[in-house]
Amino acid sequence: MGISLWWSVKMNEWAPIAKEYDPLKAGSIDGTDEEPHDRAIWRAMLARYIPNKGVTGDPHLTLFVARLNLQTTEEKLKEAFSRYGDIRKIRLVRDLVTGFSKGYAFIEYKEERSLLKAHRDANRLVIDQHEIFVDFELERTLKGWIPRRLGGGFGGKKESGQLRFGGRDRPFRKPINLPTMKSDFYGEGSVEKRERSWSREGARDWRARDRDPERNRDKRWLERERSWAWGESNRDRERDSKEERSRGRTEREKTGKETGAGRETLRSREMTTNIGRRKFR
Repeated sequence: MGISLWWSVKMNEWAPIAKEYDPLKAGSIDGTDEEPHDRAIWRAMLARYIPNKGVTGDPHLTLFVARLNLQTTEEKLKEAFSRYGDIRKIRLVRDLVTGFSKGYAFIEYKEERSLLKAHRDANRLVIDQHEIFVDFELERTLKGWIPRRLGGGFGGKKESGQLRFGGRDRPFRKPINLPTMKSDFYGEGSVEKRERSWSREGARDWRARDRDPERNRDKRWLERERSWAWGESNRDRERDSKEERSRGRTEREKTGKETGAGRETLRSREMTTNIGRRKFR
């Protein structure tokens, strides 16, 4: 399959929201990464997560609500979300030992119309001074789902090492680095081919080497760096010379004001200048 055909197929499969959860792809800004770049991704890739079978209800009518105030109760959630339709069940997730809220909940509606309305309008709603996040339930609906506590999820911050893309909060960005068509000369294992060719055929192949896009990119970068450094050094020299000239002028003026000889020199210079001006009028 040619590169252009392969890329068109991949772009047809690409979407801003993940259709199937892959920790490696979810850890990428555009969903095209091929190597893990942090420990959280490794953790999620090695995890073997099985959804909780004890959870009841229809997952296709259930919303996930996160970033709640720890003081928010089921009654407060029912008051806020009942405006979008009839609620069948609210499950506020609590710690098994302390009984305190963990800051997220699941809300099941009776009708899909109510679910879609709440999904559209309730996201970023402020409840108890907290801006909440609302999305569809993914644990039982998205194949391959890995929760945040195992290194997965779609949200996160850079400091946590769990920055994720592909969800509602952080959708994938459209890929911008499109692959270019290359001949076999620049294909797999082409480094050895180029080296043999350059050593055997000489100058003609050095011209081919200069057409190497990677080499030209490095060359342009070096030229740009050199020109920048040359401009900076020139600007520094000009600035230093200006400072020296102004410093010397100031010192000469001081000397002329403080000594009689200096005053005579300044006076004679002014007279010479005035005579020259009168002469050429």
